[in-house]
Amino acid sequence: MNVLLMYYGTPYQESEIEAYYTDIRHGHKPPKPLLEELVERYRMIGKSPLNEVSFSLARRLEAELNLRIPRFPEGLQSAPLPRTTAGDARVYLGGKHNPPYIAGALRQMAEDGVDKAVALVTAPHYSLRSIAEYRERLELALDELGEPFPVKFVQDYYAHPGYISALARRVAAALWRVRNPRGARVFFTAHAVPLKAVEADGGIYPRQVETTACLIAARLGLENWQVAWQSAGRTGEEWLGPDINDALEAAAAEGVKEAVVAAVGFPSDHLEVYYDLDYEAQETATRLGLHLVRAASLNDDLDYVRVLADIVEAAWQEEE
Repeated sequence: MNVLLMYYGTPYQESEIEAYYTDIRHGHKPPKPLLEELVERYRMIGKSPLNEVSFSLARRLEAELNLRIPRFPEGLQSAPLPRTTAGDARVYLGGKHNPPYIAGALRQMAEDGVDKAVALVTAPHYSLRSIAEYRERLELALDELGEPFPVKFVQDYYAHPGYISALARRVAAALWRVRNPRGARVFFTAHAVPLKAVEADGGIYPRQVETTACLIAARLGLENWQVAWQSAGRTGEEWLGPDINDALEAAAAEGVKEAVVAAVGFPSDHLEVYYDLDYEAQETATRLGLHLVRAASLNDDLDYVRVLADIVEAAWQEEE
């Protein structure tokens, strides 16, 4: 069982930020003010753990998949079968915007003799500005390699029961930290995208995020909740809203005194969580006199690892 696990990526050190930002901007170097702003944000959070979390997630997913592979002959439970390369699960990690790049991971898979694979992005919701771009990079790299093996691409997992349960547990734990859970507003956030991208794919992305939020709210019996967006790009385009900071302003105006924010579009802690929520949104909440608690991220926790393993197994079996 061979898996390509793809993630967004983040610079390993400050000297790599410009190249990273240039890749995000499709080869166009960022204007100096925007680059300086991004550098300052990284300095303010200390360090993004996204690379380390993703490497750990890949290894833990590989271990979980290998635990699930039958090791005994049918009807025999005393002596395990010898492990073989063909029967073992192997997870390769590919970054969208920094090494190990998706193309490099695929090249390594081809060199290792992989005959088929499942490709999965850690982002749970489909968008033309997210999952679709990963798929484009994947297909381009496969084409350049001469299509060395078939790949089953997982498009989304926004409603997977295990994913919903994992998020619900973390929202519930965050609600333990507010004085009046029933009066607190719960915000479910995901990365904003330009409205033109939403219109181009028929609104799939916001509908999926809304579905994730609805399922968590139903699981917990929440009545006071809403979807908000974060991390909009610095362009002249109109982006999905409301932004989490605007949503906090509106909630405070309604008399809301406490809130929980759950970044359901971001499985891992990284810059957009640490800066946009832990710094910027917290600063807004403090100014408004609103107590804001962020629900913990999934990161490389075992419940999330098992969700990804379920998804990979189902995709692998579809190909058999």
